[in-house]
Amino acid sequence: MGFAPRLGAYALDWLVVLVVSGPLVATLGPAGGPIVALGAAVYTVFCWWRYGATPGKIAFSARIVDARSGERPRLGRLAIRYLAYIISAAPLFLGFAWIAIDRRKQAWHDKIAGTRVIYDDD
Repeated sequence: MGFAPRLGAYALDWLVVLVVSGPLVATLGPAGGPIVALGAAVYTVFCWWRYGATPGKIAFSARIVDARSGERPRLGRLAIRYLAYIISAAPLFLGFAWIAIDRRKQAWHDKIAGTRVIYDDD
């Protein structure tokens, strides 16, 4: 599996974030933006660290592992992975699209952080 399931998982995760953060942004206005961004980062990295995946990835039977060992990545590596989303997204989301052509189905943020997404049926 590759690009399509990961896109679906990403969309599901952001739907959760938007449902939770929508009322906060509606209440706080523009001041809520940084709070939502920080909350989304903490939520995402916590889910990766605690469960090996966000709810969206869990729904698609996917989890994040260390690319070399196949073991659970360390918290620092997961934080780097999240920050590297910026690099994957900045040039027209090409870093995410890279999943579709990469032999190991790694996005740029996976390559930077040394992680890989695997599926239970792999």
